[in-house]
Amino acid sequence: MTINGQGVEIAIDNRTTLVDLLRGQPNLTGTKKGCDRGECGACTVLVNGRRVLSCMTLALALEGSDVLTIEGLAPEGELHPVQRAFLEKDAFQCGFCTPGQVMSAVGCIQEGHAGSADEIKEWMSGNICRCAAYPQIVEAVSAAAAELGEGSR
Repeated sequence: MTINGQGVEIAIDNRTTLVDLLRGQPNLTGTKKGCDRGECGACTVLVNGRRVLSCMTLALALEGSDVLTIEGLAPEGELHPVQRAFLEKDAFQCGFCTPGQVMSAVGCIQEGHAGSADEIKEWMSGNICRCAAYPQIVEAVSAAAAELGEGSR
């Protein structure tokens, strides 16, 4: 598979989830392991451009896939517009859910589901923030969508 633009070949047990693979050998610890049941969204990454809960995805099933994690979102060192918006809108508190929120926001915008606050709330509803930064998260997604010139398709 390709992770953040780099081809990787890693020998794994056939029961290994994507979150465990990412946090293991490549040591990409930005993807958080929250509930480990697909309920919180902390482990959200993009696989072939689509949002995926990496704790519910077997790594073996992704042979030949393109995986994008929070570490690969801004490879040149300059923040992605969604990351910048999260900082500007103060859309995080403890930060634990932030990587999953950011990756889900990128997917939400790319999918064309950021046309209104209600639409953003609906399409980001799988990502839980225990600190309750939801109003700021919605503002950040909306601002990033406007900057990227995307939203509704």
